Amino acid sequence: MYLPQEIIRKKRDGQELSAEEIQFFIQGVANNTVSEGQIAAFAMTIFFNEMTMDERIALTCAMRDSGMVINWDYMNFGGPIVDKHSTGGVGDVTSLMLGPMVAACGGFVPMISGRGLGHTGGTLDKLESIPGYNITPTNEVFGLVTKDAGVAIIGQTGDLAPADKRVYATRDITATVDNISLITASILSKKLAAGLESLVMDVKVGSGAFMPTYQASEELAKSIVAVANGAGTQTTAILTDMNQVLASSAGNAVEVREAVQFLTGEYRNPRLYEVTMALCAEMLVLGKLADTTEQARKQLDEVLENGKAAHCFGKMVAGLGGPVDFVANYDNYLEKAEIIKPVYAKETGVVSAMDTREIGMAVVGMGGGRRVATDVIDYAVGFDQFIRLGQVADENRPLAVIHARTEEQWQEAAEALQSAITVGGEYVETPDVYRQIRAEDI
Repeated sequence: MYLPQEIIRKKRDGQELSAEEIQFFIQGVANNTVSEGQIAAFAMTIFFNEMTMDERIALTCAMRDSGMVINWDYMNFGGPIVDKHSTGGVGDVTSLMLGPMVAACGGFVPMISGRGLGHTGGTLDKLESIPGYNITPTNEVFGLVTKDAGVAIIGQTGDLAPADKRVYATRDITATVDNISLITASILSKKLAAGLESLVMDVKVGSGAFMPTYQASEELAKSIVAVANGAGTQTTAILTDMNQVLASSAGNAVEVREAVQFLTGEYRNPRLYEVTMALCAEMLVLGKLADTTEQARKQLDEVLENGKAAHCFGKMVAGLGGPVDFVANYDNYLEKAEIIKPVYAKETGVVSAMDTREIGMAVVGMGGGRRVATDVIDYAVGFDQFIRLGQVADENRPLAVIHARTEEQWQEAAEALQSAITVGGEYVETPDVYRQIRAEDI
């Protein structure tokens, strides 16, 4: 028999906790026998003393096992169960193409996604801009759509990793969010509860990234790979660039529109293509659907060109309550803003930098994200046709096209963009994909 306060005391004094002690504490979080004050103290001791890799694995497994852990055996999918998770960014719409692309190659992607957080857009908010799309289906529907379409993207149910919900809420109000051990356990407990065989982690680097430096992003990636593999789920991380908006758009309906255009070949932003392909290819290799990255990329290009990936997306949308003809007629269904017009730079010159976080906050400011959890999302607002780093901003090439409800809102968004995008000065090129981190690299 353990006492929560003795577990806190032990960690406070810099000692390593056993898997049994961590399991006991997290079970208490889940069944409410551990108080909010004790959770806060526990989080603070970890914040100052960190955790060993064994402790991180034990914490992740305890949080994963605090609720339902999905077992897909009864569905007989007939292919690998794979997924990816991103630390979040601006214009990061990869999930909407990646899931269908991997599904079209024979993988099964039961993806549990989140809402927007701070300056980062949320996959669920994007999907909810599709009329009728249900992000909270029953587990039965979740399984059936995954089997039929190869992919289903939904929201977290209360049954999955409930301890994480309590721990995160307390961390949020006690300044203990930015800690590698706690971030690792929070991300992975939810993902691993979804019954995955393998996972690819997209860890962002740059001005719009969750972690403040390249080194911090790399440290988080290594922690996630070590802990997930230690918990029994094959996992790789890829460090990708967020020093500029990833897609050509940022918002909800505007990003869904771009995702469909990507899948049908109508328009593919080259950076978005590169990052999506890198993640998809790793998923196919981990799932043993391809022997090499080159082979995987060939398969992925094929399902984009022959329409199979777009077909899988359409089946997912219809299966989760959206229009059956969404892919063909997306423009009839996605809400549009009243004012759609470009914003130009105040001077001509090469775009040398973007404060991607501030661009994300500009979307939130327009109503395309939430300041507080109760805010209602405006799906129509946002930006598209973004200029990219290294391109010349002049009277012919705008910084972006703004989708706004009123002239006043357009003006505020224009000023936010003009101050977030640096025109002139030295431009240093950064790669779209920095590096890959596999278990054997740690």
